Amino acid sequence: MDYENTNTINDWGNWKNTIAKAVDLGQIVGLSDETISKVGTKIGNILNASVDPENGEQRLLKELWSVADDEDRQTLSKLIVKMVQSDDHE
Repeated sequence: MDYENTNTINDWGNWKNTIAKAVDLGQIVGLSDETISKVGTKIGNILNASVDPENGEQRLLKELWSVADDEDRQTLSKLIVKMVQSDDHE
């Protein structure tokens, strides 16, 4: 992994910006919010299983993800999408 990509993952603001860009792209290509959240849940499952958190915010998300059931994970995914969308409008 190159330094720029590591920096994106490690920095909370950059991480949220990267997620926001992915959500925007999904909307541009016509994905519904529900589909975006479902994809986010699948990605979250992969990340939870294979990526070590790099900062406190990511550790918190990993802990929440680890104790959540499928419904909770879908809710958390939707909340992350809302969070990054609200950041876009500020």
